[in-house]
Amino acid sequence: MKIPLSYSYRNLWTRRLTSILTMAGIGLVVFVFAAVLMLSNGITKTMVGTGREDNVLVIRKSAETEMISAVSRESAEIVRTFREVATSTEGAPLASSEMSVIINLSKMGTNDMGNVIVRGIDTEGLTIRPQVVIAEGRMFEPGTTEIVVGSSIHTRFKGCSIGQTLRFGAQDWTITGVFDAGRSAYDSEVWGDVEQLTAAFRRPVYSSVAVRLRDGATVEAFQARLAADPRLQQLDAKQENRFFADQSEMMSQFISILGLVITIIFSFGAMIGAMITMYAAVANRTREIGTLRALGFRRRSILTAFVLESVFLSLVGGTGGLLLSSTLQFVTISTVNWGSFSELAFGFTLSPEIVIQSLVFSVVMGLAGGVVPAVRAARLNIVSALRSA
Repeated sequence: MKIPLSYSYRNLWTRRLTSILTMAGIGLVVFVFAAVLMLSNGITKTMVGTGREDNVLVIRKSAETEMISAVSRESAEIVRTFREVATSTEGAPLASSEMSVIINLSKMGTNDMGNVIVRGIDTEGLTIRPQVVIAEGRMFEPGTTEIVVGSSIHTRFKGCSIGQTLRFGAQDWTITGVFDAGRSAYDSEVWGDVEQLTAAFRRPVYSSVAVRLRDGATVEAFQARLAADPRLQQLDAKQENRFFADQSEMMSQFISILGLVITIIFSFGAMIGAMITMYAAVANRTREIGTLRALGFRRRSILTAFVLESVFLSLVGGTGGLLLSSTLQFVTISTVNWGSFSELAFGFTLSPEIVIQSLVFSVVMGLAGGVVPAVRAARLNIVSALRSA
């Protein structure tokens, strides 16, 4: 004979104080667990969202970032002639020769300095990245010392509003617009005309060439053509979103491992809390357990009822922690991109996988904390249990 499910969850309410305290402990652990996963996922999403699958980034071989890459002007012109490169309606190749450097800007609210990427793009730079749109003001005029700033730069650094000027490369640069890159890493950059910037920083070469592939062309075909050209042996081509995702891999793994260690430590406390609660439940209901056994309920039913009670306890606490962690999606933080050592703004990102993992984790804590007390309850002797006070 099975004990109804209602028996298990109704008993939680009869011991509401200890149940609430245990749920709070489990909820805190799940909150930390989910927050760490959201943080790691946010970094990855930000970096992956920076690039597109149909874009290819040409850089120097072995260069893990654009900061240490160099592509000669001659090589950039050759890359533009590849038949795999898409063209505009006017017949121009959809390719952008670009330069990336790092400058220092003062953060709002403090006098701390932060590293910011300045990216020089040519006329097709915006066309091949439709996810980037001008949110305020206008795009810079090619051939001038005008610049546009990402939305994160606009909100986090001093002097980055439209009409203000930034001084770097021994020149004053006027901000004409703010662009929104859909919470990607581009939001943490400053963009200007590539020829003006290479001249200001006295760089004779580009950092990279971003290329839009034509329909039907593949990254592998583009890489094969690059490798087959003896004039371009020093260059390599990577899918744009893969290139940026690789930069976040080390930081994402570090956060995941650190968070996992913290979560494991916390989870021991939560499981002990659940175990104490369930032991107290068994001790307080010894006569009740004896009555159930006398009525014909088998040991297996008693065991299942107490395990389910512990799982309900953890699931409710875990759901609360998960709901609390979901509010972190409204928070944007910044850190140093280990690939470029520049400021990278990103947000906590919740996903269906994180929801499932968090709930499964809370159930596991409930099982781990509830099995031993449930076994004790199932092994109680009927006569001894009925004689207990």
